[in-house]
Amino acid sequence: MAIVEKAFAEGYIQPRPPKIKTGKSVAVIGSGPAGMAAADLLNKAGHTVTLFEKDEKPGGLLRYGIPDFKLNKYTIDRRIDLMTNEGVVVKCNMEIGKDISAKELVSSFDAVCLTIGAMQPRDLPIEGRELDGVHFAMDFLAQQNRVVDGKVIPYDSRISAEGKHVLVIGGGDTGSDCVGTSIRQKAKSVTQIEILPKPPEKRTVDNPWPFFGKTLKTSTSHEEGCKRRWNISTTRFNGMQQRVVSADIEQVEWQLENGRHVMKPVPGTKETIQADLVLLAMGFVHPVLEGLVTDLGLELSERKNIKVGSNHQSSIENVFAAGDAITGASLVVNAIASGRRVAKSVHEYLKT
Repeated sequence: MAIVEKAFAEGYIQPRPPKIKTGKSVAVIGSGPAGMAAADLLNKAGHTVTLFEKDEKPGGLLRYGIPDFKLNKYTIDRRIDLMTNEGVVVKCNMEIGKDISAKELVSSFDAVCLTIGAMQPRDLPIEGRELDGVHFAMDFLAQQNRVVDGKVIPYDSRISAEGKHVLVIGGGDTGSDCVGTSIRQKAKSVTQIEILPKPPEKRTVDNPWPFFGKTLKTSTSHEEGCKRRWNISTTRFNGMQQRVVSADIEQVEWQLENGRHVMKPVPGTKETIQADLVLLAMGFVHPVLEGLVTDLGLELSERKNIKVGSNHQSSIENVFAAGDAITGASLVVNAIASGRRVAKSVHEYLKT
């Protein structure tokens, strides 16, 4: 990152449009990290690339999922400006399957690359889920990013933590972002719970490098002040006048049975904690299937991700996919790497 910032500051990074055009056209659906990476390389290869985004600005999860205190959106704008000056066409407020049919899109381009992410959130279907004040984490984070960007959100539509006891369910990065955002909105208290055991401070012998380190992560958001608890299951949301006021929780333990870890409640540990804003940050299960994916009739994996071959080609010949849409939710760097790989595969396909 420091090298790139220095290169921009010194003027080394300048638009370099491709000198030769192939005459081939590619549509990239989704302008998150995978989509941006794929569009950039395909444009550099000389193809005419159109990057479609359903939101009002490009960037996907980078813009609307990650808070500004972790990622300044200027860096996204700078990169998009560079790409457009090199020839990439960016079309926002374009939802495929709604503003343009999926089949029309596929027939209009020589190749289509789906980088739509894995944005179907994992829900918590327990009693009280329908109460006002229980929200998916991404709805909360995306709205706040739009507010920071200057958009005016009507009062009755705002998801605000101000003056509230916030309960964040989920111990990952999204949950951490909810903690930091709630603190900035002047929450009265913030509690983050996780159903899994507390990770160790250091790597265990069965988790050596270079495997992903399964260790305790403490973000700057946590350091700003919140209560963290592990091995906690939420069993019910309680309400008053259709608004959530508390949550029933209990401790659980994990036991190994027939080679699988099974969760069991710990007797005598049930309690009720105050919560007038609940944020569900339990991860994402697969891409949003309604619309684009179902309209095309794409073949899916067992986990309902888009099924692709080793060359990122889907069950439709000229439709490719990459990023979280084929793997499930992962890291930004993995999405970028996947976007670069799919660009090479699309390029090889277009050469034939």
